[in-house]
Amino acid sequence: MNGTPPTRILLADDQDDVRSGFRLVLDSQPDMTVVGEAADGATAYDLARTLRPDVVLADIRMPRLDGLELTRRLAGPQATHPTRVIVVTTFDLDEYVHTALHNGAGGFLLKRSGPALLIEGVRAAMAGDALISPQITVRLLRRLTAPAPPPAQAPEPDPLTDREREIVRLIARGHTNARIAADLFISPGTAKTHIAHIQAKLGTANRVGIAAWAWRTGLATPEP
Repeated sequence: MNGTPPTRILLADDQDDVRSGFRLVLDSQPDMTVVGEAADGATAYDLARTLRPDVVLADIRMPRLDGLELTRRLAGPQATHPTRVIVVTTFDLDEYVHTALHNGAGGFLLKRSGPALLIEGVRAAMAGDALISPQITVRLLRRLTAPAPPPAQAPEPDPLTDREREIVRLIARGHTNARIAADLFISPGTAKTHIAHIQAKLGTANRVGIAAWAWRTGLATPEP
C-alpha cells in the first residue's frame, strides 16, 4: 500500500482452529501479514522478542503464561521494547477488561465480534487507539459514568461541532469507525479524522473516554 510495509502480526491462542481462522482473515488484507503463531503465552513472549511484530493478538486463557501477563510484559510500562497487544478472547469479564487495559492492551475484542472488527482493531492499534468490542464498551461505560452533577454546578463545556456531536453519540452506542462512516455517509478516513479531533478537544485517550464524556454530560444516555 503505497510502499508502506504491511502490519506484522503474531497470533497467540491455544486453539489451532482459532489461529487458523485469524490467519485466514488477516492475511487476506493487503496491509497485514501474520509472521508467527504460538499455542501458549511463554512461547508467544519469546517469539515477540525475536520477531518484533507490530501487533500481538493474545487470548487470555493460555498455558504457561496467560494473556493478561503476556500483555503486561509486552505492552506495560516496564516493557523494554513495547509491543502493541490486542486481547482477543471468549471471556468478557469486567476484571479481564480492566486488567488488560491497565496492562497496556491496545484493544479488547471478543472472538464472536467477527472478522471486520478484528481487522479494524489491528488498524486502530496501529493508529494509537484502543478499540473495544461494542457490547463491552456499553457495559463498561455504565460503570465508568459518574452520577449527574447537581443543578447548581456549572455545566461541563461542550467544544464540539454539530457533526462531532453526532459522532460522539454513535461512539457512545459502541459503534466502530466503519459503522459511523456508513451511518453518516462519510469515508472511514473522515470518521477517523473527526474522532482524532474530538479526542484532542476533550483531552481523552481513546473512544471509551469520548463515550464516558458523552454520558457524563448528557449528550448520550445509556441504552436499556
